[in-house]
Amino acid sequence: FCTPCLQECLKPKKPVCGVCRSTLSAGTRALDLEKQIEMTETTCNGCNKKMYLSKMRNHAASCSKYQNYIMEGVKAVTKEPLYNTRNFPNRFTFPCPYCNEKNFDQEGLVEHCKTLHSMDAKQVVCPICASMPWGDPNYRSANFMEHLQRRHRFSYDTFVVCDYDADEDDMMAQVLMRSLRDK
Repeated sequence: FCTPCLQECLKPKKPVCGVCRSTLSAGTRALDLEKQIEMTETTCNGCNKKMYLSKMRNHAASCSKYQNYIMEGVKAVTKEPLYNTRNFPNRFTFPCPYCNEKNFDQEGLVEHCKTLHSMDAKQVVCPICASMPWGDPNYRSANFMEHLQRRHRFSYDTFVVCDYDADEDDMMAQVLMRSLRDK
């Protein structure tokens, strides 16, 4: 995760899981896990020195052989990508169209706008819709807050299998066909 995404997930008022975005509850220390980490032996992959798992992080920070080992792994997996990722639109995080604060997931953008911009009547482009193949990046919603609350109460990815190459009518037809089959 990048730092802005983690900061968004760990907001003090509403911390959420970075993977599934469900609300985090106050945790308790996993004392049994801490004890297991203190008692488990491991070997440094760089210098082959044996130590307890609890000491590995400090060792790895100062072991040049371990750092070389990690860099070799990084080189092995960071080859030229098979496709240019810049050609794929970001449909996971969005900027606020009012204040340009960045890195909101869909739910976070709705919450942010309800909290900070509910009285703003400025016509803006919906960044969520604009990222979709069927979205018009120039269309300014007459009532963006109502649009957000009606259209984006949930994420497409959460409830349907998205085929972003299909238009909205095709997706609706697919959903209706599946619902008829499920009866």
